[in-house]
Amino acid sequence: MKADKYQRRFYRDWTQLKDLYSARIMVKETDLQILTDTPVDKDFVEKRIRLYRQDIENYIIKDKIFLTALKPMEVELKARPIVKEMSQVAKLANVGPMAAVAGTIAEFLGRDLLRKGYKDVIIENGGDIFLKTRKTCKVGIYGGRSKLWKGLRLKIKPEDTPLGICTSSGRVGHSLSFGLADAVVILSKHASLADAVATATANRVRSKRDLSKALDFAKSIKGILGAVIIIKDSLISWGKVEFVT
Repeated sequence: MKADKYQRRFYRDWTQLKDLYSARIMVKETDLQILTDTPVDKDFVEKRIRLYRQDIENYIIKDKIFLTALKPMEVELKARPIVKEMSQVAKLANVGPMAAVAGTIAEFLGRDLLRKGYKDVIIENGGDIFLKTRKTCKVGIYGGRSKLWKGLRLKIKPEDTPLGICTSSGRVGHSLSFGLADAVVILSKHASLADAVATATANRVRSKRDLSKALDFAKSIKGILGAVIIIKDSLISWGKVEFVT
């Protein structure tokens, strides 16, 4: 996978879950913040990240288009599960499979930790989150430089988790976007799908006039539970979205 210029995850400074253990784990370009109810097994996590990255990298060696495709593509029947998952959600969102890489890695690793016995698991991977919690929590939305959205958060109830909460922006971060949205946040039971749809939705937003059509697109994808789109001083939302400040 191609390395991108590192950008400091400034939003991690705002994390305020004092009852959970926090760990930062980096493997090449994969930079995760992990919150768990008991100290995370770092060796286990690093091994799983390396495994998933190797699965993706090996497939790219076989088919270089997988890395650069901007549209859905078929993969081999014998491809590894993470490669198949990225391909499947990309088809639903009509984007390239790498648009879902961060959310998919977060989800696969999160479910690994749940199977290992952890009760509370929050994995943040470049703004894409897999979350399973026993307590109500708040997830902040960075809506750009506008003071209007400062402190805006989503209320997430434990009965709604596991949940994927993924963000795409045309103004923040290094990920490729063809839009100008300050933030597009998508909620789904699958972080992989949320990631792909966040990218596809953000691509459709270049001005305030695009908000309704972009939201209609997100609503049309089976498996999407909620959406928030912000551009400058305008916000539109739908679905299982509850705001708190």
